[in-house]
Amino acid sequence: MPTTRSPAGAKAGANWAPSDALLRRFDLSGPRYTSYPTADRFVEAFGPKQYRQALTQRASAGAVGGRAPLSVYVHIPFCESVCYYCACNKVITRHHERAGEYLDALEHELALQVEALGRGQPLLQLHFGGGTPTFLSDAELDRVMRALRGAFAFLDGAEISIEVDPRTVSRDRLAHLAVLGFNRLSFGVQDFNPLVQKAVHRVQPYEQVAQLMQASRELGFESINADLIHGLPLQTPDTLARTVEQMGALRPDRIALYAYAHLPQRFKPQRRIDANQLPKPGDRIAMLSRAITGFLSQGYVYIGMDHFALPDDALAVAKRQGRLHRNFQGYSTHPDCDLIALGVSAISKVGATYSQNAKTLPEYYDLLEAGELPVVRGVALSREDLVRRAIIMGLMCQGRIDYEAIELSHLVDFRAQFEPELERLAELARDGLVEIEDDGVQLTPIGWYFVRAVAMVFDQPLQSDRARERYSRVI
Repeated sequence: MPTTRSPAGAKAGANWAPSDALLRRFDLSGPRYTSYPTADRFVEAFGPKQYRQALTQRASAGAVGGRAPLSVYVHIPFCESVCYYCACNKVITRHHERAGEYLDALEHELALQVEALGRGQPLLQLHFGGGTPTFLSDAELDRVMRALRGAFAFLDGAEISIEVDPRTVSRDRLAHLAVLGFNRLSFGVQDFNPLVQKAVHRVQPYEQVAQLMQASRELGFESINADLIHGLPLQTPDTLARTVEQMGALRPDRIALYAYAHLPQRFKPQRRIDANQLPKPGDRIAMLSRAITGFLSQGYVYIGMDHFALPDDALAVAKRQGRLHRNFQGYSTHPDCDLIALGVSAISKVGATYSQNAKTLPEYYDLLEAGELPVVRGVALSREDLVRRAIIMGLMCQGRIDYEAIELSHLVDFRAQFEPELERLAELARDGLVEIEDDGVQLTPIGWYFVRAVAMVFDQPLQSDRARERYSRVI
């Protein structure tokens, strides 16, 4: 296929905001590609037996070739109050005593995993998500960290991060997190406008977040992330622009700007949102455009999808050097590694498999009481899945498909096997999103904003799937 050059005319790595016309054209839904195949493709035929086999295979391989570092994820599902926009797996309760039963189960699951995997596996990344991990008391967090340190060998320089609801922490609590070894924090902010906060049932003043971020810096945390959402009820281009300005003044190392997906038929809390208060499509596009321009003007680098980082942040450095990776926690600076996930609904990646735990506490508890790993579905990747995953992750992380690298790694004739996909990419090249070269496909600077749409070209099940609205917006 002949080389097709993008009209973008921008040097690699430059920050270029997309036009409103392009944002409107690609205002569609699609996966976030924290995995491929995506979690909605997992099957119940993959269960505890298959996951245990994947763990023992890893253990056997490590005994021969050395043990590769692990990433570990811990899901804490509890929240004291419901945020109406939320699509996470959570349990709303003010009864903190419920955490004790959950931690008993969590430790049981950890013991079952270690039994198959082997104790002392090297750990390079640890992330606590939820729900609200800071729902746990200091003593309960101590308990979980003791169990994890007894099960895994924490490596020097390991990234240990936790999601923080600003309403649940103080400076003293942040100091305790630092003592436990956490070195990265992710604050859930969503929006600073009081009317928007009230509409989504998450009221947290700007001053409160500002004080906590300042305290985090003084306590020596290595990285501070903040999450925002666009498309919430009562948001306007002007109000979101003000939030962007305020967030830029706080100067977190990383910012995630997610698109709100209103799916009340799937997520019950969203039924409390008045759909008439949601921004119209034109306003949603305008607020996204202004937010992107705002963060770039403040000196942030666009990483990919909905992530921004300061130029000297490890994530921005990794992007410049072509070392970005991606897992269920999003973009990462560390090499792709197996992920051991603990807790209700948590998803593990071991070898060429994905597996997901039971989504409800009763089912999670019942499986563990029966002595079973709480896996209820998953998938063992086929040869076709593996090559498509390599292509999609190459686009998501490096912004490139290298024909020869794919062909050598997977023993395929790229142009022959993916002729229909290359034809669809030619259309995206005419939009200025990619450059099709003799030896591969390269995202343009503008194309990075639409990387999910480009990756979707290689998502085989999605091409015949008419139910794309179950996903969030790609921009």
